[in-house]
Amino acid sequence: MKRSETSSDSQSTYLKKLAHRQLRIRILRILIFVLFLALWETSALLGWIDDFIFSSPSRIVKTFLSMWEDKSILLHTGITLLETLVSFGIVVAAGTGFAVLLWYRKELSEILEPYLVILNSLPKSALAPLLIVWLGANMKSIIVAGISVAIFGTILNLYTGFMETDPDQIKLIYTLQGKRRDVLFKVILPGTVPLLISVMKVNIGLCLVGVVIGEFIGARQGLGYLIIYGSQVFKLDWVLMSITILCLIAMLLYGIMNLAEKHCLKKR
Repeated sequence: MKRSETSSDSQSTYLKKLAHRQLRIRILRILIFVLFLALWETSALLGWIDDFIFSSPSRIVKTFLSMWEDKSILLHTGITLLETLVSFGIVVAAGTGFAVLLWYRKELSEILEPYLVILNSLPKSALAPLLIVWLGANMKSIIVAGISVAIFGTILNLYTGFMETDPDQIKLIYTLQGKRRDVLFKVILPGTVPLLISVMKVNIGLCLVGVVIGEFIGARQGLGYLIIYGSQVFKLDWVLMSITILCLIAMLLYGIMNLAEKHCLKKR
């Protein structure tokens, strides 16, 4: 009885230490961010930096509020977010489907794998101007730019995960007179759910990067357009405000994927 009580007390003490550590880390993160903003604002007010070039938190907030009043910032943010989500959805569906096809057809994977590696290593910013020429300066070309950044890595990562599935489980399916289709739906796909979610967490940020690259080149709306246009006309408050919003969007999307991962792992 004493041993179990001692073990319970040790576990409780450890959990309290862990909770205090996590709380301390969160507080320090917030403190670093607040100190950065305070230093930035103070430097602009005291003339240590040129606030026309480097802007300041207060100027960014004023710019945001002025664009909020005429709803223009909602339009630009909404378009970038829509393009990102559409490209992300296509990447997940097409990437998973193509990876399954490569796993299902071994010969096809041996033929295409070198090309996928080359395409994955190709700088995607080099493709964006071609996409604008081929598809026109519209939302479709920007979505394709977002897809191109993430699709090849998704296929390769998922295919590699499929091939690394426990061979004993696959043998068991075949021993029970199962077919390759049964291996796919009962072993491969369920066993690679954590990998799929991990890939999705990376891809949501990559799709956002690809969309912004596309907007740099051929858009008339969106946060990428605001960044390029603002830098051209020296409205640097627009530039830094757009970058700040992109950071917030990236944090939000990553947080959603993190919650989805925790939810899926609890069900396993």
